[in-house]
Amino acid sequence: MKVVIAPDSFKESLSAIEVANEIKAGFSQVYPDAKYFLRPVADGGEGTVDAMVNALNGHKVKVSITDPLGEKGLAFYGISGDGQTAVIEMAAASGLERVSIDKRDAKITTSYGTGELIKDALDRGCKKFIIGIGGSATNDGGAGMLQALGVRLLDKFGNQIGYGGISLSAIDKIDISQMDHRIKQCDFEVACDVTNPLTGENGASVIFGPQKGATPLDVKLLDSNLKHFAQVIKQTFNVDIEFTPGTGAAGGMGAALLVFMNAKLKPGIEIITKLLNLDELVKEADLVITGEGRLDYQSVNGKVPVGVAHIAKKYNKPVIAIVGSLGDKAETVYPCGISSMFSILSKVSTLSEALDSNMAKLNIYNTSMNIALTLKIGKNLK
Repeated sequence: MKVVIAPDSFKESLSAIEVANEIKAGFSQVYPDAKYFLRPVADGGEGTVDAMVNALNGHKVKVSITDPLGEKGLAFYGISGDGQTAVIEMAAASGLERVSIDKRDAKITTSYGTGELIKDALDRGCKKFIIGIGGSATNDGGAGMLQALGVRLLDKFGNQIGYGGISLSAIDKIDISQMDHRIKQCDFEVACDVTNPLTGENGASVIFGPQKGATPLDVKLLDSNLKHFAQVIKQTFNVDIEFTPGTGAAGGMGAALLVFMNAKLKPGIEIITKLLNLDELVKEADLVITGEGRLDYQSVNGKVPVGVAHIAKKYNKPVIAIVGSLGDKAETVYPCGISSMFSILSKVSTLSEALDSNMAKLNIYNTSMNIALTLKIGKNLK
């Protein structure tokens, strides 16, 4: 029996590879001779670097960066085993997790650190970039990232503008003459699971600004500033990106990557599963097991279990989802190709108990073993 194990992480508890290992351990108690193929998956957000480094026989690199508040700190990214591909999580350098709740202010946070990660990867010879832009703390239209890579965003006096979305209104000219020339020789794929435009009612500032510390007045200011940025881009490059789907992702980072890096914005799960060669593995499998921290009606929108299930459905392969918890209308995932789903929780528990990594490992192990035992019973039934 060939079993493909392709889960996402259980957020705030276990990494995707830890989840995969526990599923294999549980199943192996019942089917020790089965062939297991572990492919930890991510959708472009937290855990993407770990999943890709594991799949590509790569390694992590730690870099000194400028955090969202302009302070120095450390961040990481991954490089594939052949040294050609860099896997970057924007959140590692410019994410909400780096800013305490009381200091979140979408007017001043910068994406400069993400640009520093890209530059470091260029220095190490990377030619292909996979960038996950979920979880950002910024609303600067990617301006900080661009500045880190040599783009000069100048005010009417010829000076570089400051950090943050509040400074975008001062842009009078965009000078790319000093932009890192190696960028043109590279391929950029961006894991982008939202279709929001840059501005307007569904734009970056209105939809995502409040969670980054923006007040209602801030939202109006930031939206106006992104609109101004889009106008200067149009005047400079004759490209109108204000209402292009995906340009509002990560506070406008989608727009900057699209215009200045000629990036391709794709669903994160699509990029990752292709890189993992998951299609070919699933095609030859007898059983596919996936999972994530929570499965509910929102999981149909590009989440890992449904992405894996879509691949399995093409080849009529059964899919079992092992998850931390089952939420509202979880049954909506059945038509997507998931055959059955199981929560690992065996008793009523507090959130902290459920998230405890040791307890989560035990719960995944026990659930996986019990599923395997049930499959064995089913095989013996006549």
